[in-house]
Amino acid sequence: MTEHKLGEDLAIIRSSKAPSDVQVKRFTEFLSKKYGHPVTLKWEEEASLENGFRLTIGDEVFDWSVEGRLQQFKNKLETLNLDNTDEQNIIPLFQETVRDFTPEIYPEEVGTVLSVGDGIATVSGLDHVTYGEILLFTSGVKGMVQDLKRGEVGCVLFGSDEEITEGSFVRRTGKTAGIPVGDEFLGRVVDALGTPIDGKGEIPAVGYRPIEMPAPEIIDRQPVNQPMETGLLAIDSMFPIGRGQRELIIGDRQTGKTAVALDTILNQKGKDVICIYVAIGQKASSIAQLVENLTRRGAMEYTIVVSATASSPASMQYIAPYAGCALGEYFMYGGRDVLIVYDDLSKHAIAYRALSLLLERSPGREAYPGDVFYLHSRLLERSAHLSDEKGGGSMTALPIVETQAGDVSAYIPTNIISITDGQIFLESNLFFSGQRPAVNVGLSVSRVGGAAQTKAMKSAAGTIRLDLAQYREMEVFTQFSSDLDETTKRQLTYGQGLMRLLRQPQYHPMKQHEQVITLVSALGHVMQDLPIGQIKDFQSFLLDHAEKEEPQLCQRIDQQGRLSDDDRALIVDFAKKALEAFSAQNEKKQGD
Repeated sequence: MTEHKLGEDLAIIRSSKAPSDVQVKRFTEFLSKKYGHPVTLKWEEEASLENGFRLTIGDEVFDWSVEGRLQQFKNKLETLNLDNTDEQNIIPLFQETVRDFTPEIYPEEVGTVLSVGDGIATVSGLDHVTYGEILLFTSGVKGMVQDLKRGEVGCVLFGSDEEITEGSFVRRTGKTAGIPVGDEFLGRVVDALGTPIDGKGEIPAVGYRPIEMPAPEIIDRQPVNQPMETGLLAIDSMFPIGRGQRELIIGDRQTGKTAVALDTILNQKGKDVICIYVAIGQKASSIAQLVENLTRRGAMEYTIVVSATASSPASMQYIAPYAGCALGEYFMYGGRDVLIVYDDLSKHAIAYRALSLLLERSPGREAYPGDVFYLHSRLLERSAHLSDEKGGGSMTALPIVETQAGDVSAYIPTNIISITDGQIFLESNLFFSGQRPAVNVGLSVSRVGGAAQTKAMKSAAGTIRLDLAQYREMEVFTQFSSDLDETTKRQLTYGQGLMRLLRQPQYHPMKQHEQVITLVSALGHVMQDLPIGQIKDFQSFLLDHAEKEEPQLCQRIDQQGRLSDDDRALIVDFAKKALEAFSAQNEKKQGD
């Protein structure tokens, strides 16, 4: 080894044994030729490098260790174009790659871990790393760059940090975080990195999509005008959701938010819609129960579940919705219709806040970082109804947000309300009074409105929102009054009947003809004189009779999505006859 002279570069060679004089001469000639001036060489012992060496000069690393050569070989395999290669030629292609592979000495940017803890690693020596790039640690754990500072970067880890120690080496991959995609993901449960966690084996992927992608431009979109029916009468009649829309489901804990999303997924059966459910920060038992419910009802055939449980690292909870969105985009850009549920973005924001505080970012309102709005806007803006030139696919987002004591004016709820195209507000008082789904008609809204309704539903829904608004005002006005005139009593009874009709048991989404027949009969005051307790029984009686005696009418409404004046009159007449039969049946039961 030569003595380091002032002005000369210092190169450090690390290996388990000191290099021979011949090797030192080769290293010195190589470095002098590469850099154009003499370079001083210094040896440092590193027991882990039994076969090979690692040469460091400045921020460049020449890795000639077994690990480095294997990494080169892996990178070589990843560059192979297997998408356009048939099965017969894949093995010869691999054989040729192995035969022709020659490790090269080229500079590689390798960093060093300065500190690690709480799922965060601080790394130095990666001067050219980019934000969002995936790093590979010597323990095999992957991480993602989330903080860029002068001389060091902050990295969130996607695995255990137990085997990562101060001084460990970190490699750049040159890739951003992504997820494998393909049709084989349907019916499976995966984590935020696309790894299956349902015990059903590996999933063959047809491609790889970055989890962060720009939202479609305005010119690449078309108006939201096709219905995404939820099967819930209270929503489809008053707050219709269109394909490509973003409709927020908001309410306190345990008010049925997930139930609304789950029923919407069940209602897509047979409608050629791909459903993706992203679970963020939930108990593993809750997710297992949800998957069981979907499987039992035949909905997992067209559903993908992306799971980042409460026990998962905050980094996995952070990337989970973006991973689910990337899966959805694979189908959307393939011309398919997608429904994606983010359950829930409150926990997503909390996970991001935890990461940001650990990365020592400046906290703002409620300790959230300043970019928390952008966190959700860049996610939800990716939902769209694409133009026909782009394939005409769509992705409809149902983000869920949890409020505290009904406070919709809190930081995260107001952020997401301003991003989405409307919200379904679920109220605790309604839920506990038995009104389920507990939709607050006054605070809920869909900014797409009737544009996303079929003509049949729009015609049938008519004045239901106005009637319910009048009922709510009258109910408040008359609650302290005992002496009411007949007109007021009838209006209160009518409003109570409408509210009772909007009750719907979970896992029982309604078909379009069932909703239309129910609405036309109710708004036609056919059920006006029925006791409140008998309204749901009569609804079931009416719908059963309609499917048996007027199958053509039901089929016409479902297939054509239209309701003529003759059909409306037919429904009212049929409902009146059904009411007579229902009343006679009840009288007979009481007589017996």
